Amino acid sequence: MEFSHKLNDQILELNLSGDLIGESSGLDIIELVNNYIKDNIMLCMIDISGLRYINSSGIGVLITVLTKFRNKGGEVCLLNPSENVKKLLIITKLNAIFNIAQGKSEAVEVLKNSL
Repeated sequence: MEFSHKLNDQILELNLSGDLIGESSGLDIIELVNNYIKDNIMLCMIDISGLRYINSSGIGVLITVLTKFRNKGGEVCLLNPSENVKKLLIITKLNAIFNIAQGKSEAVEVLKNSL
């Protein structure tokens, strides 16, 4: 799995692509999130449109990120899930836990309104 990130208007934007299976890049994502939270960044948008597959460890990474932000009063929004990933979110009922947006402007609005 590959990921990139940038900070835009106090929102951490993560872009994930490939297969999120919780390998070392999952730990790298969590460490990155910890560093941004220490700098008082409370909002995170995760673009998952490039993910082909997520296993249980990958789901654990997403839940860990969500938990870290919510524990500090922040919020996370998943952006553009593929059909396969969307089905997985529904089956695991994570669609009821995560904010999910179909476009970047919708995600920004959801995040800004969560504070």
